[in-house]
Formats: sequence, C-alpha cells, structure tokens
Amino acid sequence: MHVPDGFLNAPVSVATGVVAAGAVAVSLRGARRELDERTAPLAGLVAAFIFAVQMLNFPVAAGTSGHLLGGALATVLVGPYTGVLCLSVVLLLQGLLFADGGLTALGTNITLMGVVTCVVAHVVFQGLLRVLPRRGGARGPVAVATFAAAFLSVPVAALGFTGLYAIGGTADVAIGRVLAAMVGVHLLIGLGEAVITTATVGAVLAVRPDLVHSAASVVRPALVLRDASGAELPAPAAAPARQDTAPAGRGRPLRPLWLTGLAVAVVLAAFVSFYASASPDGLEKVAGDEGISAEEKEHGLADSPLADYGVKDIDNARLSTGLAGAAGVAVTLALGSGVFLAVRRRTGRAPDAGPGAVPAPSDGQRTTAAR
Repeated sequence: MHVPDGFLNAPVSVATGVVAAGAVAVSLRGARRELDERTAPLAGLVAAFIFAVQMLNFPVAAGTSGHLLGGALATVLVGPYTGVLCLSVVLLLQGLLFADGGLTALGTNITLMGVVTCVVAHVVFQGLLRVLPRRGGARGPVAVATFAAAFLSVPVAALGFTGLYAIGGTADVAIGRVLAAMVGVHLLIGLGEAVITTATVGAVLAVRPDLVHSAASVVRPALVLRDASGAELPAPAAAPARQDTAPAGRGRPLRPLWLTGLAVAVVLAAFVSFYASASPDGLEKVAGDEGISAEEKEHGLADSPLADYGVKDIDNARLSTGLAGAAGVAVTLALGSGVFLAVRRRTGRAPDAGPGAVPAPSDGQRTTAAR
C-alpha cells in the first residue's frame, strides 16, 4: 500500500507529514517505556524482518497481490509505540533507497501503514485479550487476538487512504467505487497479513513468551496468593523474586533467537523474494482500474542504485534482487537497532526493568518491611 507521489495534493501530503512527525515524536517518548535490554535489540530485528517480508508479494485475486504491512506484528512483539518507529524506519529506507513509496507521500505512508495499523492492532489486540477466556492457557487467546488485530488493521488502513483521497485526491474519480475496491481487495490482503502475523507471533511465543510485549499480561501473570477458600491474599511485603516465579524465558540469552530471526529475514529477502508475485498490489491495482495512476509522478530517486529492489547494472535478475534484499535487511537492522538502542539509553531505567519485571515495593511496603 505504498502511496506514490502525485496521488494526493500538496495540502493533504503536508498534513499527513505533520501527523506522521507528531506520531514519531510521541512514539519516541512512549518507546522509552516499552524498550528494555531485551526488546531494544529485538525491535531492530523486527524492523528488518518486516522489510524482508514486505518484499514477498502474495497473490490474493486475479491479477492482484498483497504484502505484509507489519503494524500488527510490530505492535504485538515490541509494543505500539516501538511498532510505529519500526514501520517508520522501514518506510523511510524504502522511500530513500528503493524508490518504493513517494518522497512527498512519506508522511502519508507512515500515517497509514505505521500509525493507523499499529493503533488499530493495539486496540483490537488488547480489547480481545480482556474478554477472551484463558482456561486453556495463554496461547489460544493470544493467537485469536493477533489474527483479528492483523486482519482488521489492513482494511482500516485502506479506508484511511480512501478518506484522504476523498479530501485531496488529484484525479476526478468516483470515491464510492474507490472505497469498495480498496476495502474489498484489502480484506483479502488482511487474511494474508493475519496468517503471517499469527504464525510469526506464535513461533516467538512458543520459544520466548517473555519477548511478546503486548501479551505480557497473559503470558507473564503476576504471582497471586490465595487462601483455602480462593480469596486473594495480599502479596508479602518486599518479597524477593524467586527463580520459579520469573517470567518464562527470562534470563535466557537473546542471541539464539536473534540470530535465527536474522537468518530467516536474510533468506526471505535474498532468496525467496525472487519468487514473489509480480502482480500489482492492492493499491496499484485499484489505482490502475479507477484512473488514479494517471496522476502518479516519477519518484525523485528512481535512478538510485537499489531502485525497485534491484542492484543497478547487474543484469542477472535473481542476483540483483537477492543482493538488494540482503542490503535492505542489513541497513534496516543497522538503522533500527541504532535508533532503539539510543532510545533505550535515555530511559534511565535499571537494567532489569521491563515488561514482566517484578515491580519495586511501594513506600508503604518498604516501611512495613523495615519494621
């Protein structure tokens, strides 16, 4: 759903740029509460993984393809604020290095693919976790909530584009037809998004549930003491954390999962991407059918060495795509990791603070313990 230059007029493009800049600023502050010594390096990997999977267009209808947007995936794994930053890093590099998504439309793309998808995914995911039964454990509710959040985030983003086009579209088209076509095709793309996102979150949940940030309330519940009648007892004051009550996976090294995730991202971007569907994605298809694409402007960096996800002057298509994909993963990982580690350093929190950490005792508890 990368919006190119020329689809929206200048006032709308400027307005979405302001919204995107504000969202990034808010997310930089919010991410300080989400990032810790484990999630900061994981967030860089999530950004690189999203870049890789976005290269894998999958067919959704005759002559139409779709690809992962990634907002729900990032939100569930590393939190909504950090998720917005992940998508912003990916979209920035795609626009500057790969001529994917217009330069004047960068704010629009961050708003739709980053902010809207992350906000919708967060609201849906957390809302469902509050109402879904957990008798069979946490994995079922997390999977259902992830699937719904990922699925709904895509058509809502498509609806957002339609709204923006109704306000500042540059072609005289029937908005009703654009709305029906955009939402219709992106409902199908949403199914692919949901399957990919649920499978990825499920894989992480199976081996490191402590790294699924948005599911912390169900996969790392606080220790609750009850009496014989089932009534909840007050927690002991300033009780030291025990090894057997620590979150599952906490304390295990992150490196094995990080290296595995990086290897998967490189394989997807460098090798599997060559076999991606060549059909236009949902927005491209609708724009072509409805006459919107006639207003598209050439990308300002169309002649860049990695434009269109290929290396300039390399004639072998497989090699060209593979090298471009690998380079994209490396650059996204480096920039994303640098951003998240810098944000992490500004938190000022103790190294062990983070999702699922045992909270420090309150002042009342300290007083009681001292006595």
